[in-house]
Amino acid sequence: MASDPLQHPDLVALVERSRRLGADPRVTNFGGGNTSAKVELEDPITGERRRVLAVKGSGGDLGTLTPAGLALVDLERLRAMERVYEGVDQEDEMVPLLDFARFGPGGAVPSIDTPLHGFLPAAHVDHLHPDALIAFATAAGGREQVAAAFGGRLGWLDWQRPGFDLGLKLRDLAEAQPALVGVVLGGHGVISWAETSEACEALSRQLIAEAENYLAANGRAQPLGAARPSVVPSADERRRRAAVLGPVVRGLASTDRRVIGHFTDSQLVLDFLASGSAPRLAALGTSCPDHFLRTKVRPLLLDLPANAALEEQTARLRELHAQYRDEYRDYYESNATEDSPPIRGADPAIVLAPGIGMWSFGTDSQTARIAGEFYVNAINVMRGAEALSSYTPIPDSEKFRVEYWELEERKLRMRPPAPPLAGRVAFVTGAASGIGLAIAKRLHALGAAVVIADIDADAAGREAEALADPDRALALPVDVSDETSVSKAFETTSLRFGGVDIVVNNAGLATSASLLETDPADYDRLQAVMARGSFLVSRAAARVLIEQGMGGDIVYVASKNAVFADPNNVAYGSVKAAQAHQVRLLAAELGPHRIRVNGVHPDAVVRGSRIFAGEWARERAEAHGVPVEELGRFYAERTLLKTEILPEHVGAAVAALVGGDLSVTTGTFVPVDGGIPAAFPR
Repeated sequence: MASDPLQHPDLVALVERSRRLGADPRVTNFGGGNTSAKVELEDPITGERRRVLAVKGSGGDLGTLTPAGLALVDLERLRAMERVYEGVDQEDEMVPLLDFARFGPGGAVPSIDTPLHGFLPAAHVDHLHPDALIAFATAAGGREQVAAAFGGRLGWLDWQRPGFDLGLKLRDLAEAQPALVGVVLGGHGVISWAETSEACEALSRQLIAEAENYLAANGRAQPLGAARPSVVPSADERRRRAAVLGPVVRGLASTDRRVIGHFTDSQLVLDFLASGSAPRLAALGTSCPDHFLRTKVRPLLLDLPANAALEEQTARLRELHAQYRDEYRDYYESNATEDSPPIRGADPAIVLAPGIGMWSFGTDSQTARIAGEFYVNAINVMRGAEALSSYTPIPDSEKFRVEYWELEERKLRMRPPAPPLAGRVAFVTGAASGIGLAIAKRLHALGAAVVIADIDADAAGREAEALADPDRALALPVDVSDETSVSKAFETTSLRFGGVDIVVNNAGLATSASLLETDPADYDRLQAVMARGSFLVSRAAARVLIEQGMGGDIVYVASKNAVFADPNNVAYGSVKAAQAHQVRLLAAELGPHRIRVNGVHPDAVVRGSRIFAGEWARERAEAHGVPVEELGRFYAERTLLKTEILPEHVGAAVAALVGGDLSVTTGTFVPVDGGIPAAFPR
């Protein structure tokens, strides 16, 4: 049997080179660019040696590339496709033919950039999107700027959508000018080549460094102009405003579909927004396809100073959002043809506020963060192009041809369905252990971004890290009985994700004693954490949910003890009854805002519970006259189902309430107790 072709030394080196290049933000952005190597592999059927192109496949990311992410293409068959190529009008028809040129089963799907690599004679090729070289690609007179900076080593091709024709033009240019080591692709990026993987990587880095050095030595000192006069708020005030405005902006950006936000107030972003050129450049939009496919053709820019009244900023954002939607629909209708895919939504992906920062949005928290990173790339490109001459992105008509290209639409159709809670943000209190942790894990598994809020900051941090998804997990130290702590937690959540959608009041503690033996201090402590704490958390959550205008869910983890009178339980039972009535009161009050308020009534969740790890277990065992080690079995035996209740059962009940199937249910409680007739509603 033939050996695994992906273990060929040149392909191992290709993956390693790709990951190094993709990990460097100066080189390329997430999902952007592609690398390749041409190797000889044995045909397992004929035994012949075949020249094979291995290239990063469609939709992959250089920084995380694995061998399975490579597309293997028979080079002879790829080049033979030229025989049936009839011109640019046939571009889309050529892409399915790439499947007929693949070498062997498996591997990634060949991308539309495959011909750019395949028609070049060099063994190793890098196609990258470094900010410094895209600055040349988007500068007025870019061809002349490249010639001045690189002499005859770098060529130039005017903007053209990637595909078969561009691959042929690239080959012809390389053959006509054998001294070239690369070509700047107008409006787009750079492609370069060498005969070894090491030389190719070194060349890519060298070209980027030369571009940066040329910009520093020959570009204008203040390419974006002097900063506009404004009152710049302190960092604390800036973030306070961002936390208030974030849910408003997220709600606007979710008009067509719910998105998660990401906030950035880096100095680079703030300097750009303070510049006199920001309004003009923002209106021109981004140029590199990888940029505008993530950021849309242009951002929404708030045209008020940072110290304007929050009410005024909010009102203006709503006006600008309506204008943005009208303008985006005009952009679509002006460029769409009968064959164009339907409009995908008219909301902005990037919202800029001078003196405050930038919000970026996506269907999940990673996509939102990456969209912001792409706009930072675009800012760098604009600054570089303005340093050389003036920023001149590709026309909107060309952006549309890429954004609504059938090949891009095909990529979208290939994506797996989104999980049910994708695009939602869940805030769970007492989430570092027991029931709260089970709830957080369940909501995270269903696609939600999760805030693990707990008074034990170290435990919250460990559990958030254990979820192994830093984009969708945030650990926050929260004392739910303290108003300032709760407010700070929701402010941080809004800065991180743009707002919140699901709030679970789970934080709690317990004591067990008869009425005469109940210490008023213990009674007050339970009231502070569960009655007052739930009130404070729900109030802070409601403010965010109402500002977003998208509805939402508040869920209380109450208890069977809210409706059933246990002995020696006056402090715990009465506070759980208070929580249960908060559910009814808030459901009635918040319903007009499409905010649903429900509860779950667990009972006797012994395993994994922080409460049952302490004195509560001993006290309840004494109250029921059983050994403490048999308490779990005692509780299970008294249920109709003879089943021990686990934290995961409660997590499943909360997921059922917020997952969408119970969208018109509010003010109700789901028992999670195995069936206790004495606790049945009556």
